[in-house]
Amino acid sequence: MIRVPQVRVVDEEAQQLGVMPTHQALAMAQERGLDLVEVAPMAAPPVVRFLDYGQYKYELTKREKEAKRKQRAVEFKEVRLTPKIGTGDFETKVHRAIEFLEDGDRIKVTVRFRGRELTHPEIGRSLLAKFGEAVKDHGTIDRSPALEGKSMFMTLASVHKPRVHEHKKTDGEHPQAPDAGAAPDAPEPPVPTPSALSAAEAAPAGE
Repeated sequence: MIRVPQVRVVDEEAQQLGVMPTHQALAMAQERGLDLVEVAPMAAPPVVRFLDYGQYKYELTKREKEAKRKQRAVEFKEVRLTPKIGTGDFETKVHRAIEFLEDGDRIKVTVRFRGRELTHPEIGRSLLAKFGEAVKDHGTIDRSPALEGKSMFMTLASVHKPRVHEHKKTDGEHPQAPDAGAAPDAPEPPVPTPSALSAAEAAPAGE
């Protein structure tokens, strides 16, 4: 499907092989048991690379799955208090809030008033101030206490980065074979994508 007469060839080791007729490049790829993939169609001439496209697609899919496993969005948690909360319950709520904040989550701390408790909003304000002081090493107040209806609330932002939760790999996922030729700690070389790359990235230095 590569219809141009000449291409610039990069081998499977990312070495430049120079410009050659397309049919010659295709023959070289086939001799190596690899595919000829156009990686920079807008270059002059277009750049192609030898690679196992099926293996490339498998690696790409695996990397995307791994990235999704490690992704973690910041969540908004809620902690509910009452004006008459006991010391033990208050400390339990604080401990739970600290766990949320250590995970990098934001928290909405709500004090719910019942009946005549609403006539003493200063109790709720004092309780929220005490709560904020108790978790100050883990979160900062990004919305001051505000009364809405029968509830008073404030929000806290974590000072920690979101914690990544590793999940078990799904069944049926094939283990990745180690590269026998690579050094134990050597970084994995980037794999080209069949979509268009810039000519500047693909062309050798000096051109």
